[in-house]
Amino acid sequence: MAVITKITTQQKNKDRFNIFMDSGKGEEYAFSVDSDVLVRFHLKKGLEIDEFSIQEIQYQDDIRKAYNLAVNYLARRMRSEKEIKDYLTQKEVEEPIINEVLHRLVSLKYINDEEYAFSFVRTQMNTTDKGPDVITMELKERGINEALIKQAIAEYPKENQVEKAIKISEKLIKKSSKDSERIVKQKAEQLLLRKGYPFDVIHIALNEAEMEKAQDEEMEALRFQGEKAHRKYSKYTGFEYEQKMKQALFRKGFSMELIEEYLGEVEKS
Repeated sequence: MAVITKITTQQKNKDRFNIFMDSGKGEEYAFSVDSDVLVRFHLKKGLEIDEFSIQEIQYQDDIRKAYNLAVNYLARRMRSEKEIKDYLTQKEVEEPIINEVLHRLVSLKYINDEEYAFSFVRTQMNTTDKGPDVITMELKERGINEALIKQAIAEYPKENQVEKAIKISEKLIKKSSKDSERIVKQKAEQLLLRKGYPFDVIHIALNEAEMEKAQDEEMEALRFQGEKAHRKYSKYTGFEYEQKMKQALFRKGFSMELIEEYLGEVEKS
């Protein structure tokens, strides 16, 4: 049996205490504990402790240290159970201790995956332009089960999705004045897909957004693309030049009728 000979407060952390013991070879440092563990095990000078008790004290202290890590991590924002587990794993905390910490956090309602999922959806809906598919993927990455995700994503109604998708599309249109209407629509569709909007929402948004260009705007975009194509194919002449220009501009999304009109302008100039 070893005897506690001295207990001192750590200088850098007033909530931790150094335990000194004498096991027959004189006083020496044994281990340190959190204040909660100190009180729980009634540690004090003169107390005799066997080896089994020391191991139990150190195990409970490891739990307390991991618990403090988790609470500090939670202080920044809500976390899912998986996020806490991954964080403690990165801190090289052993799995049995992680499980003890998670059980304690759940029982104290510091973590609740259902509340987390609903809060996450509402926050993403109100502060970002992400669609439901991306939000669903992010919840899966955070360990939320599919049943909870399905319930939570219902907080993001279709009308809100359409409204956001229209705004994203119209913002893109303003930046794409040099592109053909068809290319703008393709870009908008690809952008909305990347942001996580389903096809039915994209279809509605593209129909409702002010996508259609006036003919003079489309011709202005065609002239811009035509000048770029001309610089590329100016070494060609006659039929070959005309075919290459038509192919290039058609790939850019312009109608053949408008391309013919543009090439007629070029020929006259």
